[in-house]
Amino acid sequence: MKLSLALAAILLAAPVAALAQGTAPYPSRPMRLVVPAAPGGNPDVLARMLTQKLQTALGASMVVDNQPGAGGISAAIGIAKTSPDGYTLFFGDSGSMAIGSALNPKLPYHPLQDFTLITALASVPTVLVTNPGVPAANLQEFLSFARARPGQVNFGSAGIGSIHHLTLAILELESGTKMLHVPYKGGSPLVAAVLAGEVQAGFSGIPNVAQSIRAGKLKVLGISLAKRSKSLPDVPTLDEQGLKGFDVSTTIGLQAAAGLPRTIVSALQSAVAKALREPDVAERMATMGMELAENGSDHYVQFVKDDLQRFAAAVKAAGIKFE
Repeated sequence: MKLSLALAAILLAAPVAALAQGTAPYPSRPMRLVVPAAPGGNPDVLARMLTQKLQTALGASMVVDNQPGAGGISAAIGIAKTSPDGYTLFFGDSGSMAIGSALNPKLPYHPLQDFTLITALASVPTVLVTNPGVPAANLQEFLSFARARPGQVNFGSAGIGSIHHLTLAILELESGTKMLHVPYKGGSPLVAAVLAGEVQAGFSGIPNVAQSIRAGKLKVLGISLAKRSKSLPDVPTLDEQGLKGFDVSTTIGLQAAAGLPRTIVSALQSAVAKALREPDVAERMATMGMELAENGSDHYVQFVKDDLQRFAAAVKAAGIKFE
């Protein structure tokens, strides 16, 4: 009995992950988190906060490896070729996990086959904003305005194939409207165009427009998530304004190469779940317009499946061509 108790104590004092490969505990060496975004942006900020928390929880050092470009696709290609040992993780989002495949079915990887989807982390919704001159105070009035002018309402985006563009395509598909898409090179030029009246409306991330909304320089008609945002709690969803089931956002998740052992997946999920709910992380996420989306791998796999179907249908309906 004494021997059994001693063995139990040793097991309870072991590292956070159970023995994952042979007798080696996880993690036993430094880890790397590949972030397909430039340093300083909101995804990078969240990644670095999460890295600090995971280092403490897992007891191993972790570095952030920024690899921006190509909508995260080039970084994802590299991750798919790494060893599924839990020491190289990916901070992929909807661009690399769903939109890329919708735009280019010939990508050299498949999000569901070549990756272990550990958990979603955060959803980044967009809000529908218009220039104050648009005679619409809510979604239905805006859709009526657009239907009366088929193909004449200028609707801006952050670029062809961006989440803003695809959210517009889904809006058109589900509302039976047709607007004139005007692509810009990024979210900031898009917002400037709506403010100046170059385009009448657009979808934008919350941080880019929050100040203009509060100052009355932009009208906000709805948010693209199925639930209201903590950042703008008074703004109704498109779902509650008549577009039932409308739920479109950029979702950031944690991935690794396919075949990651279940013990490592569980260890990472547990550490991430705790980290994202710590007050400083939750507060910072709210200021960046992010909503908590952590709910385990099964939920994340189903979410990516739904995203692949949703974005593929939008690309087809809008006639978006891969370039």
